Amino acid sequence: MESPKTQSIDAVKALLSWKGRAIDPLPEFVEIGKEDKRLVLVLSKKKDAYYVVTLRSCSCPAANYHPGQKCKHSQRFFPPTAKPETEQGDIRASLPGWPGGHNGPVEA
Repeated sequence: MESPKTQSIDAVKALLSWKGRAIDPLPEFVEIGKEDKRLVLVLSKKKDAYYVVTLRSCSCPAANYHPGQKCKHSQRFFPPTAKPETEQGDIRASLPGWPGGHNGPVEA
């Protein structure tokens, strides 16, 4: 799988025009798709390009300089999800029939 490629302003303007969305002023970001299957086009600070951000990667320079770490764009648009209580350590709560004692399930 290839890394996402930063997109030019003209390419994103063409996409927005094709989708029937306003291009003036340029949007700060454009989301395409839904939930974890989406990608986000994020306007660079210099406003000269759009970075492509997905769940797994980003085309910004920081993501290239620090592989394996999430850049600010990834953290903003794909924040880590909180684990349910049962995954954080209380496995007893997830077991059916567990009466809550410390010695294990009790047959009634």
